[in-house]
Amino acid sequence: MTQAKAMILGCSGPVLTPDEIAFFREHQPWGFILFGRNCVEGAQIADLVEALRDTVGGRLAPVLIDQEGGRVQRIREPMAPRYPSGAALGALYRKDREKGLRAAWIMSRLHAVDLGRYGINVNCLPVLDVPVEGANNVIGDRAYGFDSVIVGELGEAAAEGLKAGGVLPVVKHIPGHGRGMADSHHELPVVETSRDDLRAHDFPPFKRLNRELMAMTAHVVYSAYDPDFTASTSKTVIDQVIRGEIGFQGLLMNDDLSMNALRGTIGERARAVVAAGNDMLLHCHGIMEEMVEVAAEAPQLENAALARALAVEAALGRGEDADEAALRDEFAALMAAV
Repeated sequence: MTQAKAMILGCSGPVLTPDEIAFFREHQPWGFILFGRNCVEGAQIADLVEALRDTVGGRLAPVLIDQEGGRVQRIREPMAPRYPSGAALGALYRKDREKGLRAAWIMSRLHAVDLGRYGINVNCLPVLDVPVEGANNVIGDRAYGFDSVIVGELGEAAAEGLKAGGVLPVVKHIPGHGRGMADSHHELPVVETSRDDLRAHDFPPFKRLNRELMAMTAHVVYSAYDPDFTASTSKTVIDQVIRGEIGFQGLLMNDDLSMNALRGTIGERARAVVAAGNDMLLHCHGIMEEMVEVAAEAPQLENAALARALAVEAALGRGEDADEAALRDEFAALMAAV
């Protein structure tokens, strides 16, 4: 673990290439992330996860995935059932708060069942962004709703459901992507809202979950704090807002380095993310030429970043058995009311 580099990397397909095996063995990423291109069949997913961990000496490396439900679900039928969106959970909550919270917990607990079958131990969920009317649909129905209390309560239930099943959550996209009028995959969102409005509307869900072990930053400029840099590359936002006002002290990773809201080469983006104070570099696309640039900028894990990474590793896999059939029946009954 002490030899791991502060980076989480993807791979190009359903099976590791010889070049990927050699690269991962040489550079020892702390963790990995899977996407739909990597997940074509159940046994294949499990074999890929095992092969990834083998490249880093067989340790229980974190293997991440975005398994939210709705339109962001990397493992789909028949490997995992299709789940509703966060907005559907929010709709149930607004009808019956307790049923909504229970459904959010169960859905995450079932995600943990699904992911655990394949050895995946980290889910990039919950989405704690609180949209506003007119915002870009990049968040849209991925959010639990337009109210920060609802988003915080459902996000907390979702995080607890994952942890009950031995899968760790990554809260995203701190300190909030809900006001973005652009899709940060393609262009730079700039939020010009006042600090008071951000504190009242955007930050509360993240503050509620500030004791979680991992969070992912937003590629969004918050002009009230730093007009020149995105949260992912702003030391001001990370120090004053994420670590300060929100109080998050866990492992902080950037949203994907490949997203076009960031400027410069992949190496320049990685350098800026590290300089801003992120603990971990996240690169998702599995493009070898880009991963070489990331590895050149990724520091060895040490000091506070190492302590946070060790806390994550110590918590991995601490789940309990569940009656899967009963949970699926209960979940179906709850969601039938939406």
